[in-house]
Amino acid sequence: MKIIGVGCGPGLLTEQAIKELKAARSAYGSERAIELAKPYLRSTCRVKSIDDFKSLNRLPQDSVILSTGDPMLAGLGYLTGEVIPGISSLQLATSRLHIPLSRVSVVVAHGRGHEKGMTDTVEELKRGKIVFLLADPKFDVNELYSRLQRLAIPLQIAVCENLGYPEEKIAVAPVETPPGTTAALYSLVIGNF
Repeated sequence: MKIIGVGCGPGLLTEQAIKELKAARSAYGSERAIELAKPYLRSTCRVKSIDDFKSLNRLPQDSVILSTGDPMLAGLGYLTGEVIPGISSLQLATSRLHIPLSRVSVVVAHGRGHEKGMTDTVEELKRGKIVFLLADPKFDVNELYSRLQRLAIPLQIAVCENLGYPEEKIAVAPVETPPGTTAALYSLVIGNF
């Protein structure tokens, strides 16, 4: 099995990923991942959209599993098989904002663990790290902003929406007047940057 990162938006696949996609006989992934990989899949490749990610380990061993972004950033890298990295939203956001990855701590609050995500964010900021927070539409950004304002630390917040897509938007503002979120596909970069 190969777990291939298809990037966080169009045109963000690596050469290795493209080579593997062109050779794939069967590919499984979310609708979004399939859309990103589709230009490189042969017409004879059997493509199946999946939404039940709990049974992926039961797929045939010659399968290709498509993971949006990079499989090792809240992706499918936990599966058994060869992992082929992709360009992640973390890489794109820090590149756009000129922030070295060595200054960043990743916090995942996507689909689960919203409270833990908030707590971890606060702890990492107290340690002087810049936080890349991978959230989802149900994450309460206003509650997070309220907690961050109580820290009394000089912070900026960047809301990164639709990274890698034509409608990409990054809004940066101080914690006192934080930017809002309007897209379902977003991440936050928080810290002294």
